This record gives sequence, C-alpha cells and structure tokens, in this order.
Amino acid sequence: MELLTINNVWMMICTALVFFMHTGFAFLEIGLTRQKNTLNILFKNIFIVTIGLLLYALVGFNLMYPGFADGSSGIFGFAGFGLSSPLTAEGTLDLAYNQGYTYWTDFLFQGMFAATAATIVSGAVAERMKILPFMIFAVIYVGFVYPIAGSWKWGGGFLQTLETPFYDFAGSTLVHSVGGWAALVAVCLLGARIGKFKNGKIQAIPGHNIPFATAGVLILWLGWFGFNGGSVLSADPELTSLTLVTTCLSAAAGGVVAAIVSTIMYKNLDLTMFLNGILGGLVGITAGADQMSPTDAIIIGAIAGAVIVFAVSLIDKLKLDDPVGAIAVHLVCGVWGTLAVGLFGNLAGVDQFISQLIGVAAYAVFCIVTSFIIIYTLKKTMGIRVSEKEEIEGLDVHEHGMDAYPDFRLNEH
Repeated sequence: MELLTINNVWMMICTALVFFMHTGFAFLEIGLTRQKNTLNILFKNIFIVTIGLLLYALVGFNLMYPGFADGSSGIFGFAGFGLSSPLTAEGTLDLAYNQGYTYWTDFLFQGMFAATAATIVSGAVAERMKILPFMIFAVIYVGFVYPIAGSWKWGGGFLQTLETPFYDFAGSTLVHSVGGWAALVAVCLLGARIGKFKNGKIQAIPGHNIPFATAGVLILWLGWFGFNGGSVLSADPELTSLTLVTTCLSAAAGGVVAAIVSTIMYKNLDLTMFLNGILGGLVGITAGADQMSPTDAIIIGAIAGAVIVFAVSLIDKLKLDDPVGAIAVHLVCGVWGTLAVGLFGNLAGVDQFISQLIGVAAYAVFCIVTSFIIIYTLKKTMGIRVSEKEEIEGLDVHEHGMDAYPDFRLNEH
C-alpha cells in the first residue's frame, strides 16, 4: 500500500506538470505572433484544455483503452461512455489499479496528454483561422481521432501486437506527430498570412513578445519532467531518474546545435531558433527516453536541433506559413525521435526500426486522411479563414470584441 501511495503521488505530480505545459504552449504561441491576435490564441488554448478533458471523460478514455479482445483487429474498440472505476472481485474499489496508481489518476494523466495534439494545431493556424471552425475541429480531433490513434499502441492495439512491437514511450508519434500531421494539413488548406510571401520572397512577421515565448519554452521544458517522467507509470527511482536525465540532455543538445547551425546559415544569433531547437530535442527524445543512454540522448537531441533549422527553411520554401514552427518541431522531430528508437539505445535493431517505420506510416495515413476530411469539410461548408479586413485589423477585435492590451494597442497593419 505504501508503494502504491508513492507511485500514485508521483503520477499526480506529473499530471500537474503536464497540465502546466498548456501555460507554456499559450505563452509560446502568443509570444511568436502579433499582439492583435493574442486573445484569439489564448481562447483557443483554454477551449482545448476544457473541452478536451470533458470529451476524454465522456468517450476518449474508453476509445483509447477499450480492452481489445483476443483475435480482434486492434484498430477500433470502445468500452462505453463515461468513467467507472474498476472493482475487485469482492465489489470494492480496486486501489491497486494498473499495479501502480488508481484509475482516477490514470484518467487524469492521460487526459492531459489528449489536449496537447490540438494545441499543436492551434499554433500552426494562428492569426488567420476562424475560431468556430477551429473549435469544431478540436472537438472531433481530441474527442475521437486522437484516442483511436492512441489505442493502436498504448491501448494494446495492432501496433502493440506486432512481432516486434512498435515503441513510443511518451508520444513522439502518438501525441506530437498526431498533432503535427493535422497542423500540416491545416496550413496547406488555410494558406499563408497576408504579407508572409511577397513576389516569391519570404517576409519575416516578428512575434510581439519574445520574453513570453522564452518563458513558454522553459515552462514546456519543466512540463516535460511530467510528460516523460510520468510515462514511466511509477516512481521507480532508477528508471525515472534516467528518463529525466535523457530528456534534459536531449533538450540542451537540441537548443545548442540549432543555435550553432542557424548562426552558420543566417549569420545571426536567432533566439527563436534556439528555443525551437530545445523543443525539437524534447520531442525527439520522447519516444525512447527510458531506453537511451545519456550519450544517445545528446546525439538524438543534437540531430533534432539541426533538423529543426533545415525543416523551418524547407517549410518556408514550400510557401507553407507556420507562425510558431509547430510542423518542424512536432511533426519532423516527432518522426525523427520515433525512428531513433530503432537506431539508438536498448531497442536498436533492424526489426525495431521496421516496426517504427510501420508505426510512423500508419499514423501519417490516418491523421492526414481524418484531418483533411474534417478541415476540408469545414472549409467548404462554413469557411475556415477570416476575411482580409479581419486578418489585417486583428482577430481579437473581430472574433472577440476586445483587446489583450487595451491601453497599449499598436497600430500594426
């Protein structure tokens, strides 16, 4: 009972840390965008957390952990609506649920993960997407798409039952690239912000508050202690400590290498690239944080940091407008981190690498198809982009009727 209590307390602490990550996402997104759209971004972030938890309680948790029967396809299952704590054979509450923590803690920890996928999309579509279509998208994606995808691995579905099981410790693919694929589709269907590309040339649109963006990244790094540390699913001292060490080393390496590579390429010390390098390192290590040595973690993070710089450049050249770098960070580094499990650490090997490729491909197809259907349908029925006038004057005034900074509004057009 004492061990159960220790494990359960650690999992609740990690739940709180993952919840705090939403503050980090909000700060990062508003910091890297213009002040006239601040309220719009904050509204979306708050909506995602609140509706995400309600949907996860109603349907998501039981879609993600349906208890696939032997012989099932392991693609779709549903254990019923709502939450109901498991009981022992005697009909009493099963406090030793999952041999480490209670049912309620399990739900809340997993529920915090669920909202993250849509938050990734929020940053990518910032400053030009209508609020109502985004909310509808978030409801469908968080409520149904994410948990079904999650069930394929974490719920014991077909990727878990491969001869060499697909491995994703804390969500490089299951969380980050699930959000990243949808962000890519959304950006393609939305188009670029006014003024981003002029006469075939890329125009920088600076964020209005880089200190906020910096604080957001540091908060996200802190939150990753819960994101990865909690994914051990116990307070095991050795494995938890190793996971936190590999997480931090990968983040540090990602930031340093991104800063160096971007300085060589662009001849300036770009703080935003430094920050995204840290996030790339964090996303990259997430799939195998418990399987890597410190040296492996540094290599994975360093490669992620370099990849970030080239990915951001490629996305710009493709005329895709991603204001916060969400596609480069969450999709590209999510795929890299997932494949890295087959190249480094305790699971490295040809069979594991093939399984990782199968997992990446399965999620790519599912997320691209579902997000395209949702967003394209919204585009054709109610429209997904604000008018030119609304975009120029700011979504805060037109979508919400107020300013985030009413006493300090800048005349930015």
